[in-house]
Amino acid sequence: MNNWLALVIALPTADATARMRAWRALKANGAAVLRDGVYLLPDSQPCREALRTVERDIRAINGTAYLLPVSDPEGERFVELFDRSEEYARLRADIEDCRAQLTTENALEATRRVRKLRKALAHLAAVDFFPGAAGPQVDAALQELEGALNRARSEDEPSSHDVAITVLPRSHYQGRLWATRKRPWVDRLARAWLIGRFIDPAGRIMWLDSPADCPPDALGFDFDGATFSHGGNRVTFETLQDSFALHEPGLKRMAGVVHYLDVGGQQPVEAIGIEQVLAGLRESIPDDEQLLAAARFVFDGLLAAFAKEARSDE
Repeated sequence: MNNWLALVIALPTADATARMRAWRALKANGAAVLRDGVYLLPDSQPCREALRTVERDIRAINGTAYLLPVSDPEGERFVELFDRSEEYARLRADIEDCRAQLTTENALEATRRVRKLRKALAHLAAVDFFPGAAGPQVDAALQELEGALNRARSEDEPSSHDVAITVLPRSHYQGRLWATRKRPWVDRLARAWLIGRFIDPAGRIMWLDSPADCPPDALGFDFDGATFSHGGNRVTFETLQDSFALHEPGLKRMAGVVHYLDVGGQQPVEAIGIEQVLAGLRESIPDDEQLLAAARFVFDGLLAAFAKEARSDE
């Protein structure tokens, strides 16, 4: 790495709020400190735009700011200033602490903490300009925590196995009895909605006390041994989607929301809001059938919004 950007600044002493805003912006963009008033980033278009924004903001408050290109013939001497290993270590410790404290009773509360950890990791990865092994290791630990959280929130959560997907004719799956575990959370609510909306509108959902109670003639979903469950990287929603070749506009994007809320990963911007709405419904509606009826309006609206955006992008 030979080319760098240096921002040389002098902030007015009278405006403490403005000074703090500038320092926070530089920290948020991952700038390294060369010395008092001199900040460094790799020379890339995103970094250049970030520093130009800080430069303009400082000048707007009557401060001094100069963005200068820096060429380093030795190439790598500044790289060590961007070592993120300590930040990754702190984040890993927070993940392990959350995992150690996780119980069935505090699972919903822990959900908020896990979301913050995922957001923190995403930010850290964005400013990890010279990534090594620490990032993937912390991501793996966080995915393990997300899986444990999902199991804590929902008993008998299915394990995942590699299975081949065969496209099935929807005409053979009409008017059937579908069965899943009672007290559904986001994932099972979305799957029950998907079945009723696109696969078997005349079908009935049976809520099981235990997967062992599934009748022989029922099509089980989302538990080990069920007809439809997790497969490879797919959650059950995606398994159903692929099994019945569902390609309606907006449905793929909706699957991304369900996938995240089920097993974690890359967070769609809509996910947290949807989770909060459904959490409120689940808290206030004790009957599973009534809960599903209310959740259907949420999923119908979400799909309509996604479909409209998909059509406008064509």
